[in-house]
Amino acid sequence: MDYKDILEIMISRNISDMFIRVNSCLKGRINSQIEKVNDDILDIKVIEKIVKEMTNDKDREMLAAKKSCEFTVWHRDNWRFRVGIFFQRNTPSIVIRKIDLRLPSFEQLNLPAVVLEKFCREKRGLILVTGITGSGKSTAIASMMEYINTNMARHILTIEEPIEFVFGDKRCMVNQRQIGLDVDTYNDALRQFAVHSPDVIYIGNIRDQETCHAALAAAETGVLVFSTLHSVNASSTVERIVNFFPPHQHHFILDQLATLLKGVLSLRLVPLADGNGLIPAYEVLTGSPSISRLIRENKIWEIPKYISAGDVYGMKSFHQCLVDLVEKKTITAQTALEYADKREELEMELRNKELI
Repeated sequence: MDYKDILEIMISRNISDMFIRVNSCLKGRINSQIEKVNDDILDIKVIEKIVKEMTNDKDREMLAAKKSCEFTVWHRDNWRFRVGIFFQRNTPSIVIRKIDLRLPSFEQLNLPAVVLEKFCREKRGLILVTGITGSGKSTAIASMMEYINTNMARHILTIEEPIEFVFGDKRCMVNQRQIGLDVDTYNDALRQFAVHSPDVIYIGNIRDQETCHAALAAAETGVLVFSTLHSVNASSTVERIVNFFPPHQHHFILDQLATLLKGVLSLRLVPLADGNGLIPAYEVLTGSPSISRLIRENKIWEIPKYISAGDVYGMKSFHQCLVDLVEKKTITAQTALEYADKREELEMELRNKELI
């Protein structure tokens, strides 16, 4: 078995992530569940062969020095795979994530098209897409980049680690920089961006204070900045950004966010009722006057209430989205309860609506 055989299995069986480890069979994530792909036990020689096939000299140097590396590989015309190799128990393990380059529309992704189109048409500010690993953040961001690319004449600059979706120029000029290949760090790229004259910047992930500060500074200069965070909902996203900074800077950061934050899209992939796939449940926060005031006054705990009442601004809570999906019989009531922030409140509403 070579790595291309594994990629074909992922495509044919709709496996989003493949896990490859010494003295184990192939295991894949199918509809969020880890399942055995076959019964063949892989020994160290097979794993080392796959690693050698997939890596170049620079990847192997990184793996030897840091015991891990990340990169992407192409396969056929429409498929790209993100690969992470790391050591455990002194042997290499591999995780491969599938990226389908055929970008669907917002509607096909079950995302709120009107709100996301409005986000994309902003001239400046900060747009965040959040969720746990594997919740669909990269696909949602890529769909927004493609919407801008198709409908607006702008310069898009992406800074990623590694590059996942590759964009061809349409109405936009799109430049994509890969960390470690085209520029050393996120912060180096963000220090250089002014001379590149972008209208839109996509930062692959905000992980630390320095990157967050640079993203806010870019948005202040009149650039529309998109990025991702590993946070579970909109209010926790605001808290996460503020907490990147020491307490004596919180007032300043809250004031910046109140002005610059144009929207947050939080995602959770939930199983369909028929068991044949996943669908995103989402929460949307928009930069309404009330939300801006709450952020400026550091009343973040009140944000969920305003999201639930903010449909006129396009806002929607996870609670409301899960109820809608149950009413449409897209997901089961039990699934909704498993993915709810406040299970008891959701259960009460579903019972009142006679949905359980």
